[in-house]
Amino acid sequence: MPRETGRKVIASNRKARHDYTVLDTWEAGIVLTGTEVKSLRAGRASLVDGFALVDDGEIYLHGVHIPEYVAGTWTNHAPRRVRKLLLHRAEIEKLIGKIKEGGLTLVPLSMYFSDGRAKVEIALARGKKAWDKRQDLAKRDSDREIARAYGRNLKGRR
Repeated sequence: MPRETGRKVIASNRKARHDYTVLDTWEAGIVLTGTEVKSLRAGRASLVDGFALVDDGEIYLHGVHIPEYVAGTWTNHAPRRVRKLLLHRAEIEKLIGKIKEGGLTLVPLSMYFSDGRAKVEIALARGKKAWDKRQDLAKRDSDREIARAYGRNLKGRR
């Protein structure tokens, strides 16, 4: 049986980029149980309320919802349990140092299978204020309007 290759996205947290300014990203492995992996392979997960915390020199993922596996028995997992993230020691130390500076948090951006192994992309992020969000929306709208006008100009219309 051939091994799985490539990257298959399970879930992405699109709201995170709206609510936070992403400063840096890391790829981390996740410690999962068997029924969690089967549920993820079925493409079921939600990162909306997810965040990561440092506890005793380790990083744990909180608030991520992986629903129970439908064909699971008494061995099924708790949907919102705390899951340990797997990172190199140097990466963990770097993250701990940056988080202690203040005002920064760890947010999951996406969960995916990379060559058959479950991974999560976490971001070091700073929360946006309401006016930041409005500014970003206005900039995106103006960029879209400029692209439309440029496209019309190329086609010879006004």
